[in-house]
Amino acid sequence: CQDLNGVLHEFGSKWRDADCYDCSCSSNGIGCCSSFTTPVGYDEKKCVSIFNKTTCTYKVVEKDNPSKECPVYEWVG
Repeated sequence: CQDLNGVLHEFGSKWRDADCYDCSCSSNGIGCCSSFTTPVGYDEKKCVSIFNKTTCTYKVVEKDNPSKECPVYEWVG
C-alpha cells in the first residue's frame, strides 16, 4: 500500500501517521481512523481547544487564562 506521502507499507502493517491517525494496510488498501477524540461540548465563547500532535490529544483552556482548563461535556471521535 502507498500512503498519501508516497511511503510504501506492507500488507498487514499498522502505523500512526503525523496527523495522529491510526492506519493499516490490507489487500483492500489503506484504512485510517482518528486515534483521538475531539471536544465539542464546552463554552466556545470563553474557551479554546488546542491539539497536541505529540500526545495526539486535545486540551480545552480559557482564552484569557490558558493555564486554566475548561470543563468539556461532550467528545466525539
